[in-house]
Amino acid sequence: MTLRHMKIFVSVFQHCNITKAAKEMHLAQPSVSFAVKELEDYYGIRLFDRIGRRISPTEAGRGFYEYAVHIVSMFDEMERKIRNWDTMGTIRIGASITIGTHILPPLLRKYQESFPELRAEVTIEQSASVERHVLENDIDIGLIEAQPEHSDIVSVPFMEDVLCAIVPLGHPLAQQPEISLEQMAQYPFLMREKGSAGREILDASFAVRQIHVRPLWESTSTQAIVRGVAEGLGVAVLPGLLVQKDLAEHTVQTVPFIQPLKRSLNIIYHRSKYLTDSMEAFIRLCSECREEK
Repeated sequence: MTLRHMKIFVSVFQHCNITKAAKEMHLAQPSVSFAVKELEDYYGIRLFDRIGRRISPTEAGRGFYEYAVHIVSMFDEMERKIRNWDTMGTIRIGASITIGTHILPPLLRKYQESFPELRAEVTIEQSASVERHVLENDIDIGLIEAQPEHSDIVSVPFMEDVLCAIVPLGHPLAQQPEISLEQMAQYPFLMREKGSAGREILDASFAVRQIHVRPLWESTSTQAIVRGVAEGLGVAVLPGLLVQKDLAEHTVQTVPFIQPLKRSLNIIYHRSKYLTDSMEAFIRLCSECREEK
């Protein structure tokens, strides 16, 4: 068994396809199939189930992947670190949509003042996708709006955000000093899409209170929801960071919750990740946001 075997296995696992893995590795398809078979023969286990032309990892294959992906990534990191060292390489950062829109840009500007020759590559997706990228070592550090689910991920809170009740100007709820989710649920609800961190927190809050809400709108666009609320189509609960500008411009109005809905924004990285000095500096910079608040 060699590092080449592991690289091939990781590619096949991630694509669940021999042909795509062969193309990515610039190898002939029979060479990829043979490398996987050599691994299976070496360990005496079946790594993939082959049904027709499709393959899918077995339980043993998934367990092997947990080791293989980090052995391969540690080798890649070693080469990158030795060749570029710490200040002239690349840091790969992932952020959720809220954090990537409102927090990350000024953070990166300040960070690159200290590391002007370091290339910062950024991926902005849903929190769950950022967590998956960290697990697969596609990014070095993630900034997400939820608690990670996987035990191999280290999570460090760096900021707190509040979910706001958003209502149209002049709405009956706007006259109240405080409101509850039960009161909001009496009106049409405009919500973020399922899978977004804010939606998961909201759904969990409804479940705890045994409130059933069928959203009138579901959207990946916060601005579409804010516009719908402004036009009087319904009410919404959105991250405070995303609606500051709309509230300042009096497009919509917020009313305090009787029981505030708060969430921690978290720095995440894999527990097996080798953190370079520049990565640790970025984590410290994020943590300073909490102190400034």
